[in-house]
Amino acid sequence: MFRLIITGLVAWSVAGVTPAAADNCYAVGQQVAAQNGAQLASAESVGGGKCKVVLLVPGSNGQRPKRKEIVVNE
Repeated sequence: MFRLIITGLVAWSVAGVTPAAADNCYAVGQQVAAQNGAQLASAESVGGGKCKVVLLVPGSNGQRPKRKEIVVNE
């Protein structure tokens, strides 16, 4: 189990994504979702102080939610 955790952290650091950046992007994603009346599907750091946020925006008249992908500053 410990080896798996270390491997994951190394993979993140090699990709240039730190756990702190991922946590920050998740918080930013939650904020963006709340402002748009949407549900946060995912949030990830794309580097350069930017986050890719995927939202599920409720559909109208009982339709399925719409997927909306945006890039925002951390």
